[in-house]
Amino acid sequence: MQRIHRRWVANVVVLAAFAAIAVRALEEPRNDFRFAILGDRTGGAQPQIYGRVWREIDLMHPEFVISVGDTIEGTEDATAEQQWREMRPIWARYRHFPVYFAAGNHDVWSDFSRQLYERESNRKSYYSFDYEDAHFTVLDTAIPRELTAEQLDFLEKDLEASKDRDPKFIIFHHPYWIQLIEQGRTDFPLHRLAKKYGVGHILSGHGHKFVRIVHDGIVYMEVGSSGGTMAKGLISGEGFADGRFYHWVWGHVKGSKVRLTVKEIGGQMGRGRMFGAEDWGRDGPKFDIADPALSEKPGT
Repeated sequence: MQRIHRRWVANVVVLAAFAAIAVRALEEPRNDFRFAILGDRTGGAQPQIYGRVWREIDLMHPEFVISVGDTIEGTEDATAEQQWREMRPIWARYRHFPVYFAAGNHDVWSDFSRQLYERESNRKSYYSFDYEDAHFTVLDTAIPRELTAEQLDFLEKDLEASKDRDPKFIIFHHPYWIQLIEQGRTDFPLHRLAKKYGVGHILSGHGHKFVRIVHDGIVYMEVGSSGGTMAKGLISGEGFADGRFYHWVWGHVKGSKVRLTVKEIGGQMGRGRMFGAEDWGRDGPKFDIADPALSEKPGT
């Protein structure tokens, strides 16, 4: 009788373990996808850099691409339409995956330029989209260069409607959050909403500089230049430790986990370094920026 009881208890334990595994499997987001993040193209465009970045991205076969803004040189209504027209061959060449744009100050500076931007990007200047179980909110900081009350209201409603999705990303062009975080602020509306709704990553551009700050568990990241000119003397890689190097970012979402890898371009304008985004701290790289092979000493 005791043997039967022990066997019954063992069976119950096994069934309970299987049930727990099944519950965890149901709770874990069903994500397994890859995407690319483009930094600024303009602010003094370097076409050969942008073209090289696109070729590298195409070889990686992402499900989609996110641009953090400044796609055309812009600033004048009279020339904007022609500048967008010149971009069309690129979109035609890489039309096998969608591109989600964020509006930068070189893309939108007037009512006319916003209408043109929305026509060429085929989306409103702020919107959201889902991919598998993940959620992405794209906002408009072109005018002014921060999130307005209207944008924050849209963001809150969007996050509330998507609160069961995981992970969540917020994308907009101007990294006005850098100054607020450096001041030790934790009460600004963007951060409160991100924390309330479990947003894991906030991605921006504009500064032509790579920045990564983890604040209250939220990863804030400024993607640097994917073609926009950097300060003189920094275009050949000398500014790497300061985040000033031509690059793009490769993202992999597996379940609820997000892995972001920064890929510096190679050749004349870079050294082709690649690193996990988490290996970059507030003060820059946490690693030796020289060739790691120079310091490795085999054990045999």
